Amino acid sequence: MMLSLATVAPAGARRFSGITLGRTLRSGRWFLTCSPKHHLIPIRHEERFSGSPFKNYRCFSASAPDRNQRTPSFSYVVVGAGSAGCVLANRLTEDAHESVLLLEAGPKDLWLGSLRLSWKIHMPAALTYNLCDDKYNWYYHTLPQAHMNNRALYWPRGRVWGGSSSLNAMVYIRGHAEDYNRWHREGAAGWDYQHCLPYFRKAQCHELGENRYRGGRGPLHVSRGKTNHPLHKAFIEAGRQAGYPFTDDMNGYQQEGLGWMDMTIYKGKRWSTASAYLRPVLSRPNLKTEVRCVATRILFDGGRAVGVEYTQNGQKKKVFAEKEVILSGGAINSPQLLMLSGVGNADDLKELGIPVVQHLPGVGSNLQDHLELYVQQQCTQPITLYKAQKPFHMVKIGLEWLSVFTGYGATAHLESGGFIRSRPNVTHPDIQFHFLPSQVIDHGRIASKIEAYQVHVGPMRSTSIGWMKLKSPNPLDHPVLQPNYLSTDIDVWEFRQCVKLSREIFAQKAFDPFRGPEVQPGPQVQSDAEIDAFVRQKADSAYHPSCTCKMGSPSDPMAVVGADTRVLGLDRLRVVDASIMPSIVSGNLNAPTIMIAEKAADIIRGRPPLVDPGVPVYQPSTLETQR
Repeated sequence: MMLSLATVAPAGARRFSGITLGRTLRSGRWFLTCSPKHHLIPIRHEERFSGSPFKNYRCFSASAPDRNQRTPSFSYVVVGAGSAGCVLANRLTEDAHESVLLLEAGPKDLWLGSLRLSWKIHMPAALTYNLCDDKYNWYYHTLPQAHMNNRALYWPRGRVWGGSSSLNAMVYIRGHAEDYNRWHREGAAGWDYQHCLPYFRKAQCHELGENRYRGGRGPLHVSRGKTNHPLHKAFIEAGRQAGYPFTDDMNGYQQEGLGWMDMTIYKGKRWSTASAYLRPVLSRPNLKTEVRCVATRILFDGGRAVGVEYTQNGQKKKVFAEKEVILSGGAINSPQLLMLSGVGNADDLKELGIPVVQHLPGVGSNLQDHLELYVQQQCTQPITLYKAQKPFHMVKIGLEWLSVFTGYGATAHLESGGFIRSRPNVTHPDIQFHFLPSQVIDHGRIASKIEAYQVHVGPMRSTSIGWMKLKSPNPLDHPVLQPNYLSTDIDVWEFRQCVKLSREIFAQKAFDPFRGPEVQPGPQVQSDAEIDAFVRQKADSAYHPSCTCKMGSPSDPMAVVGADTRVLGLDRLRVVDASIMPSIVSGNLNAPTIMIAEKAADIIRGRPPLVDPGVPVYQPSTLETQR
């Protein structure tokens, strides 16, 4: 379409705030004239508004930096197509009058549009391939940890459509109701359990149907762990024999106890946020996605975010947001991009020569993670996954999954687990178990060497708080990650309890038919000092970094975003992902991150918040005992 500019509007022309709209007499095509403070920007087909005569061009204020006639613009620019970004892309484009550009540093989660060709992502049992490879993974490492024998710990984070929901173990855990009530007390007004539970339900489509706690109509398919494996049954029964309750839904009324896990697996395939939220809406004309593009900085006009600069295929590009820029890069990438853009601790930014846009010392602070270790027991019967990890059996498992999406490849084998309290006077569980009928060595890089089973165990609410900072102004340099693991006495004591309580469960009668020698920590590790030394040598990240852009009250000097997810002191800029958690929740983080994005989408769209007051939650009959 040609663009005609005229100084005099012909008959029939319309005027809109300094813009003259008319048709050429010869062709009947629309043309625009703008006042000197405006200029024209082409509109892609995907951005057209229903019934609008502005078919291929839109007019914007020229006050934003570096705009030209070829610079694209959208209502919202979302940075990061992970657990939160895919949700936002879906929910914000439900309004046909809003347009969204979703930027992702990694590739799509399908190769040539095929689940089977992308089996390393979509086969649940193949999860360790991508955890141990940097193709879809940022592959971060922490600083050497002073309290962990100076080990630098490995942090896999997703760099692909779906983000870490395309890499994780697919365990669906929400955390405890008190985690969200604590958020409210910590300054995140309106983020208590009664305001969060409805968004967990909104997201979820549980195979067991909906009730007061479960959703049944959302896009996120959730299945209940189902297996007849005798070791999973033995673990749950051993917990009962040790005095812990059975819970029929650790995401419902009663988190405390042992039972069957919920999983984001649907019909034998991983159900990431790309599967649930993004790919089903790619045909929407108001949604555009870009992949393999690394955001390098947020563009500001004074204190107002107006766009994002990014690199793609070696080229530097810019895109502008009419309404807001939304960061959904996760607990590492979102604070990193803020700091690269001049938002963070002013002293740190000045040292790197980055112009300060807003002094917010909380950016990158408050870093929290879950640490865990494996208690492993040799199995006297050949029923573990040991043989399944042999090449011949792996081929058979893979062929069955590629054919009909069933068999050993259709599960992550973490069907059972649970939550318990470490000591008396703890109001809700602070230790989590994931049981696996196999042995994991070095993040799964090394195949199991013997018939063995294990429990992943770790404290849920660590008091060791860390930080992250930029290594340099180069966006491609990984930031400096300092979680300060095991830096407090209570964290060391809780890990000691994790080992002792796991051993107690493994010693119950239910495991008598299967129990061989202890593999790890090993019979030589008995005293508190020996257990502590084992923990420092063997504990590792559970891959749950969070809380680095803390949500809180504007009066909190370490808060980064308010309860509305807006970055404090700046306009038109939000953060929506696991980084805004005020404190880490008691469980895996994928489900809470999806909930955060669902709730934030309603906030952004100006919708009244969903609320469900008075939801009953299990309370222990006494706090005078540990169980």
